[in-house]
Amino acid sequence: MVKGIMDPIPTLVDSGSSKNFLDINFAKNNNIPLTPLVNPQTVIAIDGKELPNKIKSKTTLEVEIKGWTFDVTFFVMDLGDTDMILGLDWLQEADPDINWKTLEISWKGRPLTAKTGKDLPAIPEEFMEFIDVFSEELFKKLPEHRSFDCNIDFVEGSDLPKPAKVYPLSPIESRTIKEFIDQELADGKIWPSKSPIASPCFFVKKKDGSLRLVTDYRKINNITIPDQFPMPLQVELVDQVKNAKIYSKLDLRWGFNNIRIKEGNEWKTAFRTAYGIYEYLVMPFGLKNAPAVLQRMMNNIFRHLLGVTVVVYMDDILIFSEKEEDHAEHVKEVLKILRENNLYAKLSKCEFFVKKVIFLGLVITPEGISMEKEKIKAIMEWGAPRKIKEVQAFLGFVNFYRRFIAEFSKIARPLHDLTKKDTKFEWTQECQQAFEEIKKRVSQDPVLIHPNPNKPFILETDASGIAIGAILSQRGEDGYLHPVAYLSKSYNDAQRNYDTANKELLAIVESLKHWRIYLEGTILLVTVFTDHRNLERWKNAETFNRRHARWHMELDSFNFEIHYRPGKMSNKPDALSRRHDHEDIPNPQQIMINAERFKGFKANIEIDIISMIRESLSDDESLTTLIASTKKKEDLPPSIRKQYDKYEWKEDLLWYEGRIVIPENKEIRLAILEMHHDNPIAGHQGQARTLELISRRYYLPAMKQQVNRFVETCEICQRSKGHKQYAPQKPLPIPQKPWEDIAYDFIVKLPESQGMDSILVVIDRFSRQAHFIPCLESTNAEGVADLFIKEIWKLHGLPKTTVSDRGPTFNSQFLKALYAKLGISPKFSTAFHPETDGITERTNQWLEGFLRSFCNYRQDNWVRWLPIAEFCHNNQVNSATGKTAFETIYGLHPRWDLVDLEVNAPNAADTADSMQEIWDEVIASMEFHRSKEDTPKHEYKVGDKVWLVGQNITTRRPSKKLDNKKLGPFVISEKISSHVYRLELPKTMRTHNVFHINLLTPFTEDKDFHRRQARPPPIVTEEGEEEYEVDHVVAWEQRKNGLYYQVRWKGYDPIEDTMERAEKIAELPQIMEDLLKRHPKAPLPKNYKPNEKRYKRVGGKASNFTTSSSSSTSKPPPTTKTLLHLLVYHGPHPYQQVCQGHQCPL
Repeated sequence: MVKGIMDPIPTLVDSGSSKNFLDINFAKNNNIPLTPLVNPQTVIAIDGKELPNKIKSKTTLEVEIKGWTFDVTFFVMDLGDTDMILGLDWLQEADPDINWKTLEISWKGRPLTAKTGKDLPAIPEEFMEFIDVFSEELFKKLPEHRSFDCNIDFVEGSDLPKPAKVYPLSPIESRTIKEFIDQELADGKIWPSKSPIASPCFFVKKKDGSLRLVTDYRKINNITIPDQFPMPLQVELVDQVKNAKIYSKLDLRWGFNNIRIKEGNEWKTAFRTAYGIYEYLVMPFGLKNAPAVLQRMMNNIFRHLLGVTVVVYMDDILIFSEKEEDHAEHVKEVLKILRENNLYAKLSKCEFFVKKVIFLGLVITPEGISMEKEKIKAIMEWGAPRKIKEVQAFLGFVNFYRRFIAEFSKIARPLHDLTKKDTKFEWTQECQQAFEEIKKRVSQDPVLIHPNPNKPFILETDASGIAIGAILSQRGEDGYLHPVAYLSKSYNDAQRNYDTANKELLAIVESLKHWRIYLEGTILLVTVFTDHRNLERWKNAETFNRRHARWHMELDSFNFEIHYRPGKMSNKPDALSRRHDHEDIPNPQQIMINAERFKGFKANIEIDIISMIRESLSDDESLTTLIASTKKKEDLPPSIRKQYDKYEWKEDLLWYEGRIVIPENKEIRLAILEMHHDNPIAGHQGQARTLELISRRYYLPAMKQQVNRFVETCEICQRSKGHKQYAPQKPLPIPQKPWEDIAYDFIVKLPESQGMDSILVVIDRFSRQAHFIPCLESTNAEGVADLFIKEIWKLHGLPKTTVSDRGPTFNSQFLKALYAKLGISPKFSTAFHPETDGITERTNQWLEGFLRSFCNYRQDNWVRWLPIAEFCHNNQVNSATGKTAFETIYGLHPRWDLVDLEVNAPNAADTADSMQEIWDEVIASMEFHRSKEDTPKHEYKVGDKVWLVGQNITTRRPSKKLDNKKLGPFVISEKISSHVYRLELPKTMRTHNVFHINLLTPFTEDKDFHRRQARPPPIVTEEGEEEYEVDHVVAWEQRKNGLYYQVRWKGYDPIEDTMERAEKIAELPQIMEDLLKRHPKAPLPKNYKPNEKRYKRVGGKASNFTTSSSSSTSKPPPTTKTLLHLLVYHGPHPYQQVCQGHQCPL
């Protein structure tokens, strides 16, 4: 059987066929979607001859054979009378037992569903007769109605909730919810709904990184009559297994989904999505009474085994036996009950015949349960105080329990003496003994009492900047409040960034979850005390962010109320949250980059590249055998296993030599290319550097060609970067160590940015590490010395030699005297030939190119880009050294992206041992690099597109240094000689159209990736303005001063939309016709009527202009009608040119 096709399919199992095949006519008749092959495959027949028709497509189908399900990839071709062939690929993966007498296929000891992923635990031979209980396919069937159906009764007279809005979802979440809906509809577990009270839904991430759909049923739960069925107390459940010697654990598949919604109640479970409204036929997660309904069913079906050989908490089943020889029968009895009730277990979460098991968060062994140690862990791990304030904090905590500790004052005397005025802090052996004794007394009777399920619990929580603290208490027989357990827990990296309110709420959430064994399902109200007043209303808040919504769902089965108590009254949990030993965990350093700088990022941070790779690995037919062999390489013969030594399968990814293998997927490869080239942190590097940056984390043998093509076709790189210099250089001697020989230079005459107009570039000639320091061109010698001390000396010390040009700054008597005093011998570049110091010259060119790529049109924000430019420069592989500056200086690469996977991370010892080796390699690489020759110039032919070097064209932008280096691209119309070409230029460019080859560079067109390139270059006009074409009207807004249209500009992102007066847009007839066609009821300005006017803006002020026919009484020459048929927007123009022709209407 094939999923989606009702009738069985006659199939040929052929061990002589290397692949699986599907008949093309069968695929067409059954509307099976096909995936085109990038490279069509040749088929060799049994006689060795090549078949005339190549395979051009493939497909993956879910195939079921005798209850076993497989995901099988088929190549599609004409098979004649045969519909399907299962070849050697499938036989190796499925590994069936074949009875050659009866020609039947069967399996033993295999999970029912064979899918790519982590290996599932094997079912013990004793339980193979119950293999169907672990079936995923059988679970997908809709359960029958029975007496345990979930009934949702509303409180009489309550108002129905108002319809909820759809929560916004990311592209990945949108795709996932669509897949979820399609699957659930196919399984019959949801259906379309017209319910008036559809609840919103959102996603939460599971521990494995996958997404789980959660419906926000809070408003439904608020009017639902609670089911009073008592949840079992975990402490009582655990007590029942204390004499057991062996355990097995089963976990139900989607426990809640095993129960039907009572007929007629389905509309109350409706959920709203962007794809429509649906309602559940099975009980979903999030309903108020779902835990009680599930527990009632489980208690009922296992009633004669509860407390004897089984304990059940909702969908968790623990089977225990005092004698090992009885355990198999006890497990079989449970499996039999599950089968009879059409319940199915998730094999990946099951354990059999174990001596240690984790159940309800506790580690259970024949020797005991870990619960007791957890209760006092926060106290026993309290580190010795290091100063008087820490002693006072500890005494303040234990003072609450002094009444329960005999001779407390005597025991604590050494600690109290330390807190006396004018007493020097000295932690003695006597103090340590008193400290340990008090911790011991606080952690045992009569201070610590055992929990009593018949008494209410008090939970006190607190959060500090470093940790959370909590105490769970109950009233003892003496009427006083005694602690039951303590908790002190530091934050993880993400939690440390929470604000105060979220940290205080986190303390409550973590405490309830930590003591779930006592608090979940209790009928008596749990009172929670916090010193954050706003949290009192948290449970009943109308709106939540995703984190709060997730927490609310997790705590739905707890019966608790939050009460405010001032901080002065919360000393106990306060002390636990401020234990000084938590401070030893360093707070992670984070660099926050201004959001404005991310406007130019092409890499979409929301794109989860790693998840995309995981999803696509199984789709890449070329990796199927490699992945299967890598997973099972321990079972392969040694001679074959050796071929896979460099491959590894971990975290659901295929790795080669510590790098992630990229599958054949255009979307993934484009995302990786954009992230490692277009991203400002990547910095629009060249081919080799982009490839090296990608190769640090990812692996694909054929990646070099794609990287080269991607970089070649980047229009920002082509437009912004200068052409290669060919003059030979006279280099300085090769340095031997980092920051002993340095080079300085200035980039001057920049437009003012943050009060600066120049950049001091300082480079280590050994590692090529650079620092870019904003400054003023007028900085005198003393100022340069100050910059050197503040920015260079503090990091690297004093160099032995410096290289600089002969400008007035470096030639000043002050610096000469300073160098002489410090023992530095200046070396000066040849006059007017900075090639002697080629390092700074090339770095200056690179930096100018980087700033051209990312600074704004006014060029007044370049200072803000310097830190990113410096990081990018030091993170790129230098062609001379063969390594990055970071690697040469520190021995490792810095983390620069958001992917949290460790790739090729050396340990400290390896790094230290390799530093000298790295330096030796750098020296050898620089020596080799000097012997390399430059490449010859390009040759062009008529029809080629080229860039025109703009060095002889004046622009109106503030600085030539940060302006585009090239204009165009333009088409070559004539080859005059081997060195001179004629170009097709716009008629509005008043310049000669014949150019020397030195002013031309080739234009490389993007024919492979079809990515969105940089914004289109401006069109030149006589008035010196940029022209932008209006694409369409997006929206409108009625303001006090009139009607405004939101305008989308052709070739621009939505972020560039502007609000323009509707009267001006009304002068664009095509745009208005398009608006009315798409929005017939759109509001119109009073002046709207069809005409031929145009709209332009000069200096931010709008004005009208007309077509050529209305601008002049005489008809202009045809050559002047350059841009008049565009609907355009005019802004400041960068080119100082005048139009050809005396009657140019612009």
